[in-house]
Amino acid sequence: MFVDQIKIEAHAGKGGNGMVAFRREKYVPNGGPAGGDGGRGGSIILKVDPGLRTLMDFRYHRIFKAKNGQNGMSKQMTGAAASDLVVAVPEGTTVRDLDTGAIMGDLTQPGQELVIAKGGRGGRGNIHFASAKNPAPEIAENGEPGEDRYLELELKMLADVGLIGFPSVGKSTLLSVVTGAKPKIAAYEFTTLVPNLGMVMLPDGRDFAMADMPGLIEGASKGVGLGLTFLRHIERTRVLLHLIDMGSQDPEQAIERYHQINHELAAYDPELLKRPQIIVATKMDLPDAQENLAHFKEMLAQDDTFAKMPPVVPISAITHQGVQGLMQMTADLLDQTPAFDSEHHDKLTSVEYRAKEAEPDFTITRDDDGTWVLGGEKLTRLFKMSNLDHEDGQLRFARQLRHMGVDDALRAKGIENGDLVRIEKFVFEFVQ
Repeated sequence: MFVDQIKIEAHAGKGGNGMVAFRREKYVPNGGPAGGDGGRGGSIILKVDPGLRTLMDFRYHRIFKAKNGQNGMSKQMTGAAASDLVVAVPEGTTVRDLDTGAIMGDLTQPGQELVIAKGGRGGRGNIHFASAKNPAPEIAENGEPGEDRYLELELKMLADVGLIGFPSVGKSTLLSVVTGAKPKIAAYEFTTLVPNLGMVMLPDGRDFAMADMPGLIEGASKGVGLGLTFLRHIERTRVLLHLIDMGSQDPEQAIERYHQINHELAAYDPELLKRPQIIVATKMDLPDAQENLAHFKEMLAQDDTFAKMPPVVPISAITHQGVQGLMQMTADLLDQTPAFDSEHHDKLTSVEYRAKEAEPDFTITRDDDGTWVLGGEKLTRLFKMSNLDHEDGQLRFARQLRHMGVDDALRAKGIENGDLVRIEKFVFEFVQ
């Protein structure tokens, strides 16, 4: 089954907790703090695997969790860092953050990697908090939480040449003749339900990848037929072979469908009309083909879709008439076309950074039972990294809240001595 769009969750590992420990060795009087740092949490990394052609593996495995770092140990020993979780993806995978809509990256090269969720750093042990005033601190940090991301992976096939045209114009037949691909071929529309990819090998040693783009009909850019599902795969192609059926009994059909397909390309992405096109007149072995081709060329001469009129190449994939010449012309056109000539693609391959809207350091709300509730990303992160098992750690966290202005803000909202304050599941009593 071909899968080209999927949503996943990525949960990076939490950093290990720092440790509160002291040296208690023989012949070492007044041993000082010796708590080690926690290890780094595991990150989640996407890596391009050239052997993959679809996102099928993600259909049954959508939640990825990296391991947490090891806690710090005594004798100033740092906990072990967790291994990163590497997830294989096919070439041409675009990664989009569902929360912000930003494109995190575009994976187009074999072995290319992208960190989609960064592991948390390890918490500091009490050796870092010793001072002249407090030479034996019972203070340590918990590990930093790892990033949680909700992402959409979208696969856009990496093909040099794309075959476009209405259903049943001979795209699959041409692909099967010039490559080793074996697409389904039958005498009814929408035979091809997924893009097919094959390699064209020419006698002069040149080669290129060719893909059959199914489901393009009038209204494809709005979701009619299969067009919206597979139009995305055309974005990366450098040259388009526009196949037109010349075997119809209606001589007007060829030029009408030619305009309809170009209209759908422009409606989906105007950049697509800037790609070099070759018009391929197919089914030239049928009785009315020559007359239809002559009429098509007359109408095409009056067309102003392109500044430079695309060449028209008549072929018959069944008899192989004109096929070899078409492949040579396609290879020559590829040699003249830059690897990525689309401005749209240039924008896509760069990572898009969006400045987050300024968020308050903390928020204050009140439950129905009268409990004051503290929230906010910065305050919550600070809370999760505070070790409250020791009195020194509790006093340090209280000082940090006071420095952030939480105490003054609570008083301004009318908190009274003895009121309960909650941060997530941790509840304490407010004392003036």
